Amino acid sequence: MELPSNETMIQQTQKWVLDVVIGANFCPFAAKEVKNKTIHYEVAEKGNLTMDLAALQAEFVRLDEHPQMETTMLLFPHAYANFEDYLAMVDDAEDLLFENDYEGVYQIASFHPLYLFAGSNEQDAANYTNRSIYPMLHILRESSMEIALEKYPNPDGIPERNIQFARDKGYAYMKLLREQCLG
Repeated sequence: MELPSNETMIQQTQKWVLDVVIGANFCPFAAKEVKNKTIHYEVAEKGNLTMDLAALQAEFVRLDEHPQMETTMLLFPHAYANFEDYLAMVDDAEDLLFENDYEGVYQIASFHPLYLFAGSNEQDAANYTNRSIYPMLHILRESSMEIALEKYPNPDGIPERNIQFARDKGYAYMKLLREQCLG
């Protein structure tokens, strides 16, 4: 299957952020960043793990050099179709974060089309809280997250609220909501 252009994949991901992440209020802080245009979207070129980690390192540097940019969505549409392979890459990405002294500076959140929480089954709508349209890493500024969380009532309840929302809506609804982002 041939993938759409990088520009189209970015547009699809932006729609996913608007319709799913913001629309379902999975991240109560995302709307501000969309409005302020402080999210950078990047598509990793077809490569291997070494090249993908180099792309991640480049995004750390981009955020270092552009303090007005709050976050990056790094898409991996050419790799990691298998969720287990993706999780192995996420482990390597976390290692890279620590090895380059970015612990406490950036956080990495993971999203994948086949995201499956430990102990859940594939048909659990709760998985859609982390099911994106392409495998991706979301790089966040830790200091900005700390400030946002201090101002948000009961931030520890966000994951449970998201899971309940997805389960209340149901598997079919959550699947359709995400699929509509592909246009």
